[in-house]
Amino acid sequence: MALGITILLVVLTIAGSVLYGSRNRGLGGVTEWAVGGRRMGTLIFWFLNAGEIYTTFAVLGISGYAWAYGAPAYLAFLSVSLTAAVGYWLTPHIWQAGKKGGFITQADFFAHHYQARWLGVIVGLAGIAALIVYVQIQITALALVLRLSVDADISNAASAIAAAALMLLFVMSAGLRSAAFAAAVKDILMVVIVVALCVTVASHVGASSIGDIFIRVQDAYPGIGSLPGRDADSGLSTVWMMTAGINVALGTYVFPHMFQLTYSASDTWAVRRNAVFQPLYSLSYFFIILLGFGALLAGTMPPGGDPNAVLLSFVADRYPAWAIGLFAGTACLLALVPGSVLLLTAGSIFARNVVRPVVPDLSDRSELLISRASMVGCAAVAVYLTIGANQSLVDIGLSAYASIGMLAPGVFLAFLWRKTNAFAVLGGIATGYAVLLLPAASAVLVWFPEWEKGLVAMAGNAVVVLVLSPLFNALQRKSNVQAPA
Repeated sequence: MALGITILLVVLTIAGSVLYGSRNRGLGGVTEWAVGGRRMGTLIFWFLNAGEIYTTFAVLGISGYAWAYGAPAYLAFLSVSLTAAVGYWLTPHIWQAGKKGGFITQADFFAHHYQARWLGVIVGLAGIAALIVYVQIQITALALVLRLSVDADISNAASAIAAAALMLLFVMSAGLRSAAFAAAVKDILMVVIVVALCVTVASHVGASSIGDIFIRVQDAYPGIGSLPGRDADSGLSTVWMMTAGINVALGTYVFPHMFQLTYSASDTWAVRRNAVFQPLYSLSYFFIILLGFGALLAGTMPPGGDPNAVLLSFVADRYPAWAIGLFAGTACLLALVPGSVLLLTAGSIFARNVVRPVVPDLSDRSELLISRASMVGCAAVAVYLTIGANQSLVDIGLSAYASIGMLAPGVFLAFLWRKTNAFAVLGGIATGYAVLLLPAASAVLVWFPEWEKGLVAMAGNAVVVLVLSPLFNALQRKSNVQAPA
């Protein structure tokens, strides 16, 4: 019964999404497929935008973090609220720039604003790299659902490949509008299911009420409700919480897919209303964390001790088959929808900002075909990263935010300081990646104990951009003066 309900829910949602998206299939080629024709109204934009925030990272990842660590899972409350505040200011600027310039991708914006096509290529490649890490989150989660729902003996590789294939099949069917419809379905389903689970969770773990669950888990694991949580040596301190929250808030709307989603809005009111009401989603984290604590009280032990599988295992152990099927099906959609949008964005960037500069006379049809073909390559890399990985979804997510944070100074300064120079932005990106990736950078990180590594790299990046911009501007002015008439 559980498997049947899971399959039925996913198939019906995909079918409805394809039908919804196909109504506009012939209305604009790449523009329609990649940014929904720039006609997304407030309601559909709300679901589409929330669909990229309210993912398996939020549900399976945060519940697993609560189970494994406790209070560090409260990062979800902090990051969503701060992200909305940043988005209220930033997204209207992104939308206006996209509307005026007719941009499809984030790299279009960089290339045009900084008058440097080469910077668009570099930013495009950096964005694709960050997106692939984020796709890894969704493939990891979807593969996990497939293994637990279909056959516990299925290999990690086979389940990851199947998950990627399902995402590709979905996104190639009709584009962004299909994802918008599916996002609305899965958001409504997940909120209803999570709340329903929480209403009954106390009776399944031997507690008298929701409040009693918090009391019991605190008694059983002293310190779990305050930082650093269950593991005193985890480094997940108050400093980590603050810096990680800031890093996520500054990086969320810098992700290429969030840029692309912002372009899809019909007007600035749609994006501003979204930022105003988006913090309401953070209320759902109370129930998600509660379920993580409930699984801890129930003694749930997922296969291999994988925290990503805690909530799935808890539901499978304690609830009837129909509830398991609904939850597993909705969890599939939680991974399928955002994963599809991420692949769509990566494909758009590759075709438009990596291939087109080399082949400038590329037709729209050829661009669309290259975009779709490149999605297969991105999915294959994400599958490779997924196989053998054992990180929690939250840790993988923070790695993605650290990576995309290298583009944040170039985005924010584009709207704050007209004198920002393209070569300085490149220098900042190189500096930030050096802090993240080079072993020698550990000497710098020692000065910032327990800080989120991504925020340290982003700060170093920004300092370099601010210092180098006046120098490069002066050199360019001198070069222009000395150039022969």
